[in-house]
Amino acid sequence: MARVSKRHADPVARLRKAIETGHFLPGQRLPELELAEWLGVNRVNVKLALGKLDQEGLVEVERNKGARVRVISREEAVEILQTFASLETLIARNAAAKATASDGERLKGILAAVQKAQAEEDYVEYSQQINRLHAEIRRIAAHATAARIVATLNVQIARFRLQTLLFPGRIKQSIQELKEIVDAICAADGVRAGKAMLEHLNNMGKALEQNLTQIDA
Repeated sequence: MARVSKRHADPVARLRKAIETGHFLPGQRLPELELAEWLGVNRVNVKLALGKLDQEGLVEVERNKGARVRVISREEAVEILQTFASLETLIARNAAAKATASDGERLKGILAAVQKAQAEEDYVEYSQQINRLHAEIRRIAAHATAARIVATLNVQIARFRLQTLLFPGRIKQSIQELKEIVDAICAADGVRAGKAMLEHLNNMGKALEQNLTQIDA
């Protein structure tokens, strides 16, 4: 593992981001000594970070075996996506009711960044910009309870999204779906925004299911 440049960066945040972006893959072992070197911290901090991520459901810490990135079952993936889709649909409707003109411009700017990342085939950046777009929609919606629950699912959703990039045509389809969401919010059309968000996440779920089926075959 190459050492990160910021030696004193929060090890929990660094590890969470590494799992989110696919730097560490499902099932991959996470040796404490190697992580300590990679993060530039001592093993005590690594152990505490792994314990926190174990509580979040991102890693599994097994006695006498160490830690590994947690593998999500097909059934749990479906449940996570269903929960996320329901909450994000509510959030999109709320955002459409509350968005100002400047909010709309910010959403369009982030959408342009998504399109730029796609054109440059930078798929980690592409996924991160989509996360940013969803975060901005949540900010506009100002639904604290929904946002708090969604925050616990974000890393898993980001992992799923990266997997769906392997499905042919999904990226272009996704961008069109995101444009429809942004357009609906800017038009203050809550019904349309909610429907567009639900369709976007349902299609993501279908792509994930097909990708998992291909892997299992």
